[in-house]
Amino acid sequence: MADKRFRVELTASFLERLNSIESFLAEADAPAAYDELLAALREQVIPNLSRFPHIGRRYLDRPPQSVEALDQFARLPREAADGLREYLTGDYLILYSLAGSTVYLLSIRHHRQLSFDFGKLWPGA
Repeated sequence: MADKRFRVELTASFLERLNSIESFLAEADAPAAYDELLAALREQVIPNLSRFPHIGRRYLDRPPQSVEALDQFARLPREAADGLREYLTGDYLILYSLAGSTVYLLSIRHHRQLSFDFGKLWPGA
């Protein structure tokens, strides 16, 4: 009996986040870490999600707390919100959505990346 495989697609927002991580790691003088990330995505994460799409924790198990995130979350169709999941791998958190037989990689973040660039917000900081 053959295993059912799910298709894994990278969204534009996921690719933008990958570019952000590449820049972040280059500035941190760690470009090899980016190559390791790409290898992990190709050899581990994507195959795992293809075979076991429910492997990640349900996003709704820890709903967002900020007003902005709650507002965005409320705009999602209920079925989309129910399909959101988080996958941890190494230093990265991946947000993905399961819809039918497709896994959509939505976002990825290195644990050391901040959401805000305080240097730009407060010159001289």
